[in-house]
Amino acid sequence: MEFIELITDYRNDTESVYHTWFLNNEERLKAFRTIKTGLQDVIREIEQRTFGNDFKGSSLETVVTVISEQKQIFEGAAHAFFWKPKLRIPDIYEDEKNQLAFGRFLKACSAATNEKQVVEEILKLDQLQIKGLGPAVANILYFLHPTLFPPFNTAIVNGFNALFNKKVKLGSWTAYLEMREHIIETNNTFRSQLSKDFGAIGGLLFEVGMGRLVTDSNYETVLKAAEDPKKDKYKAKRHKEVAEDLEETHAHSEMQYHLAKLGRALGYKIWIARNDHSREWNGTKLGEFSLSSLPLPNIPEAVGDTVALIDVLWLDQQHNIISAFEVEKSTSIYSGILRLHDLSLSLGHTAQKLFLIAPNKREKEIKAQLLRPSFRTNESLRLSYILFNELRCDCDAMCKFGTDLTVLEKIAKAV
Repeated sequence: MEFIELITDYRNDTESVYHTWFLNNEERLKAFRTIKTGLQDVIREIEQRTFGNDFKGSSLETVVTVISEQKQIFEGAAHAFFWKPKLRIPDIYEDEKNQLAFGRFLKACSAATNEKQVVEEILKLDQLQIKGLGPAVANILYFLHPTLFPPFNTAIVNGFNALFNKKVKLGSWTAYLEMREHIIETNNTFRSQLSKDFGAIGGLLFEVGMGRLVTDSNYETVLKAAEDPKKDKYKAKRHKEVAEDLEETHAHSEMQYHLAKLGRALGYKIWIARNDHSREWNGTKLGEFSLSSLPLPNIPEAVGDTVALIDVLWLDQQHNIISAFEVEKSTSIYSGILRLHDLSLSLGHTAQKLFLIAPNKREKEIKAQLLRPSFRTNESLRLSYILFNELRCDCDAMCKFGTDLTVLEKIAKAV
């Protein structure tokens, strides 16, 4: 099969990760800044010797949890970082020297401006031979430099080997760098059909490795897998995930609609997340409520790009942000809180009120997250939450009787 045909099949499959993760997925875009911000916490804690000696509850857990939530392609990405006490791997939790080296690596890669700098840091890290700290770290590098470093996992390696008749092995940084060179060459050839962002070709390799895309090299594997009852379970799981994504998208749009409708009724200007303007609810495009552009004077461009992805903003007549709303569905409540906290810090605490909008069934999880010491002692995080049912049922009444932001106090909760 010609590679261009494979790309066509990949792009035409509505259940491929090209559609479910890479294309038009605001959660993917939001993840980049959340992960970068979270890495700064990891680096700072390592430098201050407060990182701890376990993965559970660490700042690194926050980062890789956000990564592992990025649909099927990164499912299981956190496993490589779990502390396995019997094996003493990855050896960055109890060995201070290795932990400091890992912190220096993350700091240098975060600050790097070109691939040469990052490759040099990879080679330095590889020379230390830290047990259990292999190319799984490349998934972090992808979210730092998506146009320079492709993601990495078992399925991607299997897809690469099948497609290019190679024998790349897991666990080797040298093999990863060799694979990366071949991916770059191929992506440059077919960039107009894929993307400058290596997430697109990474997703294609993932689908080949999982047997969802058939090639001349993996057809025997696909046929064998077709006889495996686990394959039907995987297909059913993918169908279920796509159906759930669609249902969640509808609920997400509904909540944005209610927030926009209420904000307009209270006299505020509305901003709907940049990528959601074309979505519809109740026969209305969400973009009809929204400003066509988001004027944020004196805000750095990188911050402005992130703010533009917040689900709903209410602004006064001078375009000052009065309130910000993040609608959470299946992703980590913790990552949603972090995004709002990041917004507050980015805007110099100018946002008057921050709200997490979440399904009723996740209320206990919200309370547990907000009771974390790091949030309870953080005076800059003025965060409340509103449950879907309350917003859905009381929106019209608040539109009729409310006069300003304080009307939300009737349904908002805080811990």
